[in-house]
Amino acid sequence: MKYRRFEDLPVWQDSAELARLMYDFTSLEPFRRHPGLRDQLERAALSISNNVAEGFERGTTNELLSFLYIARGSAGEVRSIMRVLEGWKAFEDFKSQISDLTARCEKISKQLYGWIESLKDSEIKGQRRLDEKERLRYAGKKDREEFLEELRRITQEKHKSPK
Repeated sequence: MKYRRFEDLPVWQDSAELARLMYDFTSLEPFRRHPGLRDQLERAALSISNNVAEGFERGTTNELLSFLYIARGSAGEVRSIMRVLEGWKAFEDFKSQISDLTARCEKISKQLYGWIESLKDSEIKGQRRLDEKERLRYAGKKDREEFLEELRRITQEKHKSPK
């Protein structure tokens, strides 16, 4: 599926929801005594969706990759803080929320990893670099690969069928 807007990306939707949930979580009493921690957690959570959006809008695969790595780093930062909170006495009544938020971060990290890996293998350098000549070259290559795959399938079927 080809996405035209970052708002349609499942990983952006999940990370935006994480940011909203994080703001709800950081409004809890224990954070009132730790404003720096609250601020760091909110900024790291919001950074995930913002970096996905900015990378998507940049127009080149290399820039998108850079921002996806930053987004993944922010997801790791949120998970790290959540792991610290798990063992903190002041947050012992919020283990369920901490567990839920941590699981959401892990899911987002996995989505970002999968997208990053698929982009690393892509020959398309991004929309900004995709002129008509490059589109035709890519389409031709894809057609050749599909044709060769069909030939392999036919050859395998021919060798399998009894004579």
